[in-house]
Amino acid sequence: MLDNLKHLFSKEARAAGLKTRLERLRSEIPVPVFWLIGKTQTGKTSIIKYLTGAEDAEIGQGFKPCTRFSRQYQFPTADAPLLTFLDTRGMDEPGYDPQEDLDRFAGMAHVVVLTVKLLDHALENFLRHWQTIRRRRRDRPAVLALTCLHEAYPQQQHVLPYPFAGEPETWPASHDLNDKVTASPRDGALNTGVNGAVAPEVPVSLLRSIAAQRERFQGLCDHIVPVDLTPPAEGFNDPNYGGDKLKQTLLHSLPGAYRQTLLMLDSATRELQDFYARQAMPYILGYSSLAATAGAFPIPWVDLLVLPGIQTRMIYQLADLYGQPLSGKRFVELASTMGMGLLVRQAVREVVKFIPIVGSIAGATLAGASTFALGKAFCYYYSAVHKGHVPKPEDLRHYYQEQLTLAEQQWGKRGK
Repeated sequence: MLDNLKHLFSKEARAAGLKTRLERLRSEIPVPVFWLIGKTQTGKTSIIKYLTGAEDAEIGQGFKPCTRFSRQYQFPTADAPLLTFLDTRGMDEPGYDPQEDLDRFAGMAHVVVLTVKLLDHALENFLRHWQTIRRRRRDRPAVLALTCLHEAYPQQQHVLPYPFAGEPETWPASHDLNDKVTASPRDGALNTGVNGAVAPEVPVSLLRSIAAQRERFQGLCDHIVPVDLTPPAEGFNDPNYGGDKLKQTLLHSLPGAYRQTLLMLDSATRELQDFYARQAMPYILGYSSLAATAGAFPIPWVDLLVLPGIQTRMIYQLADLYGQPLSGKRFVELASTMGMGLLVRQAVREVVKFIPIVGSIAGATLAGASTFALGKAFCYYYSAVHKGHVPKPEDLRHYYQEQLTLAEQQWGKRGK
């Protein structure tokens, strides 16, 4: 009995129990999983950076080995992921055997993204391994991202507007030399139209290479997206050339619940200008999703042990992001500023769980919204500190209530 009592009040035992519960919750969150397959230096990191807004260094540090040839990156954090990327690195290596990755990833990935340099035509090993993977799950969407387009027209800018926005049948084609195509005044380019319409000048070398890759991957992918994602310093007129088309294609390919997660991330970060706010938002959304999953658990009072752990982890992540190490004393002071509202919301969340079905939805909404508002309030505090002043408790409390109201409206829609 004494050993059992010690275990009950043990800090280590509580931490282990929280860890087990969080791992179970993470498995229930609809996190889109993208399996990136391609040779090295084909733009996989650029695609991750575009979809997440994360920096190269952050992505590099976030990858963790998971097989001999592959690794996993969970964004923004493994504690509360919003997106997961699986990167197979050895597709072009003679010793690569896809069986290990198939055994590990076959049931995880929702969409496969094949990254192929447009001008790379030495793809025998790549295609052989991809055919093996494709046969295992033909129903899983596969998107072919043709990258590094600018190598087909060196010293030139991208053609604007982006000429591959529609379905492939509407794309400019170098082999179509009837009345739809006329010679361009510029050497090496064609004015290509569809149904008689005149399109922008598109380099012939680009069109021919796209046509060759389309033929090579016929029947091996569901969508093809020519894309060129480059750092702004390289000076191209559109650093995210084709990026919007790629994102829309991935959204179209994802199952409904997983699509919503990517849309939520995109809409939440699109209008943010402040660097720290943009970096913090994925953490807030990730932990809010984790809290909502805990709040949806239908048995009253169970998540009372889990939610404080989720919210505390989020706050310490945000403090680290803002470069403002948070002491336990300061954490208590800030939490107490908003504490009464939090306690009331928590009590309401547990009581409504006695209502079948509706209670779980309401519990998820309240848990997700309160965690979101708490994260936003702490960011409001840190942002003020960066500007040289500490916000008044009543201002912080007002901001929290404002964000809570907005968040409840959004999470309520999402719950429905």
